[in-house]
Amino acid sequence: MVLLLLLKAMKDQVPPLHQHMPPCVRLSHLFIWAIATARNALVILFAGLIAYSFQVMGSQPFLLTGKTAEGLPPFRLPPFSVVTPNGTVSFNQMVQDMGAGLAVVPLMALLESITIAKTFASQNSYHIDSNQELLAIGLTNLLGSFVSSYPVTGSFGRTALNAQAGVCTPAGGLVTGVLVILSLVYLTPFFYYIPKAALAAVIITAVAPLFDAKILWTIWRVKRMDLVPLSVTFLLCFWEVQYGILAGMLVSGILLLYHMARPQIQQVSKGPVLILRPISGLHFPAVEALRETIYSQALSASPPCGTILDCTHVSNIDYTVVTGFGELLEEFQNHGTSLVFAKLQAPVLSDLLSADLKGFQHFSTLEEAEKYLSEE
Repeated sequence: MVLLLLLKAMKDQVPPLHQHMPPCVRLSHLFIWAIATARNALVILFAGLIAYSFQVMGSQPFLLTGKTAEGLPPFRLPPFSVVTPNGTVSFNQMVQDMGAGLAVVPLMALLESITIAKTFASQNSYHIDSNQELLAIGLTNLLGSFVSSYPVTGSFGRTALNAQAGVCTPAGGLVTGVLVILSLVYLTPFFYYIPKAALAAVIITAVAPLFDAKILWTIWRVKRMDLVPLSVTFLLCFWEVQYGILAGMLVSGILLLYHMARPQIQQVSKGPVLILRPISGLHFPAVEALRETIYSQALSASPPCGTILDCTHVSNIDYTVVTGFGELLEEFQNHGTSLVFAKLQAPVLSDLLSADLKGFQHFSTLEEAEKYLSEE
């Protein structure tokens, strides 16, 4: 807690750098800003000195980072087999041991990186290219395999630290990389005495401003159902982060399928000719709901009435929808009436014509379709 308060106090000392200040005042403010920017390093340094003092006195109340491997890893081809005291582990055996992690780790890396990039892009009003982000991650992991690197991905903590330090360009990554290399070569013995509480304080202080509690009230007012995947993801992340993200994706997919399976169908007019207009696209989960709606409003009437399906808002369909349309056309013929289509978009019309449905009729306007059914 003391470390968190110290970090916050140092953060509050950062003054605005006004261009119209006298040179001497601007230099003093720049000096103070540089000290505040290095507050994370200062906290780590002081915490390490305190932990070392306790170690010298023969007691250690902190949980320390411990021994860190020194030097740079060798540059070599990725090993496709590993020799252990119990024998040689083949590549196939390594893949089997990884199990689901072989798919979960890359998925987590991509999701985390894109989420971080979009979060900071939204806060700082700039645009990111997701394809470039994925290309960079893939290339970095490919090159990292030659130095036995951990899977490379974005980092909330590191990105937040860079943002608070005033990093504004990709050059910050070069500076960070150089510092990491120098630290591995020369400073790893000193990492032993860094308390893990100090590292946690630095990361918590950097990441805490990213949590926007006001968004919960906004979501509650806009669409409360979106709180379901958010809550599931948030709660399960206390168990395992990967389980939280996967559970959030699963719940979001279920909600998406739920809405797709219940398309909104607007009744334009009802009389001798019934006009129905689906408000959203039609995909395979929506077939049963569409059939039930048309059957209950058109074929259950006495006598059955001709129906026009206004497809103004339907931009694409799949094979299951086409099959459902064929069954509907057959049911209308068995009831002695007709189902026609109006205002079909070109891709949808092409798919229906390719299916060669028996009794299929389409018109470019509702007036033509109404005229056809009235004459019939």
